[in-house]
Amino acid sequence: MVYEAKNYEALIGTPGMSDTLLRNHFTLYQGYVTNTNKLIDTMMAMVKEGKAATPEFAELKRRFGWEFNGMRLHELYFGNMKNGGKAGDLNCSLAKALMETFSSFEEWQKAFKAVGTMRGIGWVILAYDPEGKRFFNLWINEHDVGHLAGTIPLLIMDVFEHAYMVDYNLKKADYIETFFKNIDWSVVEKRFQH
Repeated sequence: MVYEAKNYEALIGTPGMSDTLLRNHFTLYQGYVTNTNKLIDTMMAMVKEGKAATPEFAELKRRFGWEFNGMRLHELYFGNMKNGGKAGDLNCSLAKALMETFSSFEEWQKAFKAVGTMRGIGWVILAYDPEGKRFFNLWINEHDVGHLAGTIPLLIMDVFEHAYMVDYNLKKADYIETFFKNIDWSVVEKRFQH
């Protein structure tokens, strides 16, 4: 099976995000898809050739988490955005569950945004632990570091510079406000329901 880049052209014209920013971001994402496929092919060939015990194979295997998670996190990020999203439905089951954990939807939102404005690059993920029935606002510094095993990513926000610098320079907080205006909450709710 070969991974194929998904088409997110429907996001072109998203308020607060220039077409240049989005097209650059789509190209970066496509690179992760390409590299994921290349690494799979190369590692499979090395296994067949009896080279799986080599340092080269080990380094490719370590790199695979970076490329695969870069691909998948971008798909989740673009997938939870909508050209002209709207405010979250405070009556949905996700909002109600967030209110139980954070006392109000606004408090959760404030906490999520605070993680996003931390110094550094990475991802902010609202994750749900179905076993502990708890929510966490995660900081993922690198694509492959910081995930909590068993949690389900519900809302993903990219805070690497490529996600905002073209339009917002160093004003990451302004980008975060724009991101929140373009969330497709129905997708986030579906992720929670499943």
